[in-house]
Amino acid sequence: MEIRRNGSRPAAPGPARSFSGSVRREAILDAAQPSRLAAGFVTFEPGARTHWHTHPVGQLLIVTGGCGRVGTCGGPVEEVRAGDTIWFGPGEKHWHGAGPDTGMTHVAVTEAENGSAVDWMEPVTEKEFAGG
Repeated sequence: MEIRRNGSRPAAPGPARSFSGSVRREAILDAAQPSRLAAGFVTFEPGARTHWHTHPVGQLLIVTGGCGRVGTCGGPVEEVRAGDTIWFGPGEKHWHGAGPDTGMTHVAVTEAENGSAVDWMEPVTEKEFAGG
């Protein structure tokens, strides 16, 4: 058993190569092999979001605070709120983030395949973010 106390792991800004706007990431778990599991809190300021990306084994989001948006390639932009859960299937191209005027925090849970948990792509445009 390993207990990691609240505040014992530093937060870091989301890198510009993967996020647009002000984003803070805090690791919850990066399990050692043979586990492939990783989890973390991600907090998005209003208008902030991920770039388009996929996960080889899928991704689970658990919205813990605020109101945000999620989108899939060719699909609608959906509003999500605290208490909602979102599952993106393996290889599903998607993005997630805050609303235009509201912040949002979620727990992101992923698994790695062949040492990789995510494939980052291009930024989400303002038109895509708006649902157009």
